[in-house]
Amino acid sequence: MKPATPPTAASPSHDAPLPGFQYSRSRFEELVDLALAQAKALGAADAGAEISEGAGLSVSVRKGELENVERNRDKSLGVTVYLGQRRGNASTSDFSADAIRRTVQAAFDIARFTAEDPAAGMPDEADVATEVPELDLFHPWAIDSQRAFEIALACEDAALRTSKKITNSEGAGVSAQQSHFFTAHMRGGERNRPGIFSGGYASSRHSLSVSPIAGKGAGMQRDYWYSSERSADDLASPQAVGRYAAERALSRLNSRKLPTMECPVLFESPMAVGLLGALVQATSGGALYRNTTFLPGSLGKQVMAKHLDILEDPHVLRGKASAPFDDEGVRTQRRKVLSAGKLQTYFLSSYSARKLGMRTTGHAGGSHNLFMTSRLTQPGDDLDAMIRKLGRGLLVTELMGQGVNYVTGDYSRGAAGFWVEDGQIAYPVHEITIAGNLKDMFKGIEAMGADAYTFGGKTVGSILVNRLKIAGT
Repeated sequence: MKPATPPTAASPSHDAPLPGFQYSRSRFEELVDLALAQAKALGAADAGAEISEGAGLSVSVRKGELENVERNRDKSLGVTVYLGQRRGNASTSDFSADAIRRTVQAAFDIARFTAEDPAAGMPDEADVATEVPELDLFHPWAIDSQRAFEIALACEDAALRTSKKITNSEGAGVSAQQSHFFTAHMRGGERNRPGIFSGGYASSRHSLSVSPIAGKGAGMQRDYWYSSERSADDLASPQAVGRYAAERALSRLNSRKLPTMECPVLFESPMAVGLLGALVQATSGGALYRNTTFLPGSLGKQVMAKHLDILEDPHVLRGKASAPFDDEGVRTQRRKVLSAGKLQTYFLSSYSARKLGMRTTGHAGGSHNLFMTSRLTQPGDDLDAMIRKLGRGLLVTELMGQGVNYVTGDYSRGAAGFWVEDGQIAYPVHEITIAGNLKDMFKGIEAMGADAYTFGGKTVGSILVNRLKIAGT
């Protein structure tokens, strides 16, 4: 679809505010410098400050009527002060000089009375990003509430027109969001020398979604679909999103329950993303040093089936989780996370790395663009092909609840989807629970489809797990 006004990707000058913002990059730098100068004046040798601004528009409709129009604008300046290995942090949304000084004083006072932590401190100089690649992340959408209303209306209308069996709607929505930030460090009372980080950039995220309802009474079924991109030019059309959401809802009519059993389970690609997310959670620094993970000491060990690989690439142009540096200013880089099922690296910040006696991997703030692939996948392995590989079992298209224990790996989620017989969908199912243990599930992945889907910063095809417990009637 096309935005009302073609977006622009870059700013002509640091002195002028970017489209849709009140503050320029140069003004951000001045305010950060003020905060760091105040920290130095108080006696702090090391400090960091980050300033940000966000703005956006969200419009929702339901049953052909405007339901909500929301404009958001926020700003924040956060300051972290280090007194040796004692750390204090404070923030403010007031950018006046007096407010910034008070905020720095608050961070300084907190640090004075905080216990020493041997892992606290700035990132090591050798890890700090010295180059900031342009990743094409900023595409402001010059859309007003009327045009957003029209797009949301068209999306919902497309869903309702798909079939007379689409009887209701939970609504459709359009969101246009953008933000920018600047962050800088002071080390040993110094700024702007090699090993001392400063940088920032602007980014955007726009989306379109709809949730139609099929059927009537006790037989009603709901489903949804959406499109989310950095640039509005890349969004799917309202008609395509609406029709596909309606088709998903229609396919769930006349759902049945299943008897309790064990069987193979095929996770549709949007659901399979959660399995990759579970691996990231289990191998992240916080879980590792607290020993709250089901994969302790797993570096270099087999944690998934041998045909699986995971690649991380933080520098994908317009990538949903692209970043030239992490939240600490540490450089990000392309790397193998998993090779032939063996874990190659953890996800560590400077703090968690020090707690583990290791080195940061550039993951303060989380993982970046992850791509999970199988060495067995063929180009024609679409969802239909994966259903044929499943043969007889459960295709999961919706998961509910938060039943994952990351300490033990126990997995139990409410689910809905389709029962498959002889490699073909037999009928829809609902009100069931699937259960297993993630350690077994990871190693029991038999195949991955070529139907790759990106959710946030994770791209995964449909995943076939050899066996899970099904709790039904």
